[in-house]
Amino acid sequence: MKLRVSAVQYHLHTIGSFEEFAAQVEHYVKTAAEFDADFVLFPELFTTQLLSIGQPDRKEQALPITALPGFTERYEALFAGLARNTGMHLIGGTHIIEENGKLYNAAYLFYPDGRIETQRKLHITPTEVKEWTMGAGDGLQVFDTDKGRIALLICYDIEFPEIVRMAKARGADVIFCPSCTDDRHGFHRVRYTCHARAIENQVYVVTTGTVGSLPTVDFMRGNYGQAAIITPNDVPFPPAGIMTVGEINDDMVITGDLDLDLLYEVREKGSVTTWRDRRTDLYTDWK
Repeated sequence: MKLRVSAVQYHLHTIGSFEEFAAQVEHYVKTAAEFDADFVLFPELFTTQLLSIGQPDRKEQALPITALPGFTERYEALFAGLARNTGMHLIGGTHIIEENGKLYNAAYLFYPDGRIETQRKLHITPTEVKEWTMGAGDGLQVFDTDKGRIALLICYDIEFPEIVRMAKARGADVIFCPSCTDDRHGFHRVRYTCHARAIENQVYVVTTGTVGSLPTVDFMRGNYGQAAIITPNDVPFPPAGIMTVGEINDDMVITGDLDLDLLYEVREKGSVTTWRDRRTDLYTDWK
């Protein structure tokens, strides 16, 4: 089975209304649709752009992070409508939601048939805890689609090998990793571990990040991002394990084709068979 994926290097800049946000989102979705993508990945925390709309009485002062859940209904309606109209699966980056007075960073999957699924971020960074008092998700989901089984792991999550092992053990062949990093150090932590997870589990990893700047929004002033479609490192795939990659910090969309049959082939008879050769007699295996 083959599937085509697009990843958006979303350009953050100050906006004046939800309608401006919706127009930018629609532009990226229509771009991916022109390439007949099956899945479109947006980055982590890209909806923080909505905070730049500002206070009603002081436009130059951004809304607080606690205001983002107030946009959830319109955000969901926007992406659900675009998924239905285009027939694509849209991974709407992440959006901040609220439950019982607690904030959560949640990845969204919008199906073409109108279904909406979410995966909350499982590993929370020190900034998310200290500055935003963000809560952690309590479980890993895998999602069945008509193009295979996938998982959504958000930025910091990909740096923990155990959770990706769990996703693969539950049948995920493609890991989508929406990310948001503010400097090269953070970017390369996520990027290098995406490569490691692809090699360890013989899966595809599709990742992307925010670019641009939100000068009025705390902790979103700096963004260093690049989209990439990452493969296992074996003969059927590109030598560096990179199918395609964007230009760092540019506003753009990348697209590539994933062949799931190649994954099954290398798991069975590749140069190395890392998934099959796990020493489960020496360390824990996840069922």
